[in-house]
Amino acid sequence: MILCENQAFYTGWTKNISLRFRQHKIGNGSRYTKKNKPVKVVYWKTCKDKSTAMKKEIEIKKLTRKQKERLIFGRRNSMNLPVDFDQFEYLSIAPGRVNILGEHIDYNGGSVLPVAIDRYVYLGANKSNEQIIRITALDLNQTISFRIDEIEKKIDVRGNPLPDWSLYPAGVFWAASKQNLRISGFEGIFTSTIPMGTGLSSSAAVEVAFAALMREFCSWEIDNLELAKICQMAENQFIGVNCGLMDQFASANGVQNSLLFFNTTTLDWFPVELPDNVTIVITNSKIPRSLSNSAYNERRDSCEKALNDLRKNYPNRSNLCQISISEFEEVEKELEETLQKRAKHVIHECARVNQAINFLNDNLLFEFGELMKASHNSLRDLYEVSTPELDLLVSIANKINGCYGSRLTGAGFGGCIVSLVQSETVNKFVEELESTYFKKTGKEIETYVCKASDGVIVEWHELSTSIVD
Repeated sequence: MILCENQAFYTGWTKNISLRFRQHKIGNGSRYTKKNKPVKVVYWKTCKDKSTAMKKEIEIKKLTRKQKERLIFGRRNSMNLPVDFDQFEYLSIAPGRVNILGEHIDYNGGSVLPVAIDRYVYLGANKSNEQIIRITALDLNQTISFRIDEIEKKIDVRGNPLPDWSLYPAGVFWAASKQNLRISGFEGIFTSTIPMGTGLSSSAAVEVAFAALMREFCSWEIDNLELAKICQMAENQFIGVNCGLMDQFASANGVQNSLLFFNTTTLDWFPVELPDNVTIVITNSKIPRSLSNSAYNERRDSCEKALNDLRKNYPNRSNLCQISISEFEEVEKELEETLQKRAKHVIHECARVNQAINFLNDNLLFEFGELMKASHNSLRDLYEVSTPELDLLVSIANKINGCYGSRLTGAGFGGCIVSLVQSETVNKFVEELESTYFKKTGKEIETYVCKASDGVIVEWHELSTSIVD
């Protein structure tokens, strides 16, 4: 959206904001901006493709002036961000995610059902001409500075090792440079409402927020899927966690009020709308996880070994999810016991995801909930990534009236469970779950009632003046 000299807002779509704005400035943009000189860009939203951008353009053009002003300024003003953010022109906002079904599938080539949630990483930044990146993590009260040409060394400007949290943004810039994408210096601060170490992808949201910011700074001509791939590359090769693409994909491509059906082999995806009477409830066991030093990588190695053994019978299969349940049952006893259990979870979990789409489309929520329960049992017994605390939470949740289904979410080894609950019973569900768990354990838990959110956006506002009358 461009503010014109007549104080009107012009709305359009483009693949390159800075280039398109220059075209408008010299009179080659549109008839309207040729007659009404453009002053500055006041708002943009990055969309996944041209079709989505054109639909958003039409939607915005139908808004009144007051509605457009609220769109431009309302989000930043309603976030209750620290005063520190007022000094930054750019605001990158990336959501966390929770996986509803399809756990430990994204690195096995199957389809998953994540959803971006309304818990966010907020990143404020100003672009710099220097070749130094300076970042403050408000939640940790730490600031680091590193040179763009020394990112690969993982050291700050003084030669000290980068702290763990800073490896996520640094890794994104390292991965982008490996893809021959330009990197700019900047100064930024960030904070998060995503609980860390809970399986809600706080690290992926950090990666996506910084990647989207740099895309706007340097006009990278990549869509949100390619953006997610850069973030995955950072986590795999720079940080050392062999995660799949699901977490970064969901944070980048979230769709309001919808789950995301994502095929991790073909990378095809589409939104699956949640019924209005269903609410996502996430419960934090307060048992922290640590992926890079946990059994996560061991599980991935087991899947690769199982696939290699199964290729003796099915040589043309490139991942476990290409093997059907019936095919697996014919040869599963040929596998060593642990590999058999890991592969069985993956193959059956893939089938559950594909079945879940039909249930959602037919509004068969109880049947969908049964798939969630079966998923948890499989993660507990076959993949062995649950904990006694998670098992107890799931057991309690599944017995509460109004809960369709509950299961652990994320890699496991601690973290959270996710439940789909009838919206009208959410308050009672939360109260009963928390009180029952406390009675049984003497420990408190945290519960987050969530909505499905849009994916990453980057907002801009000018520091010196305001255009609102």
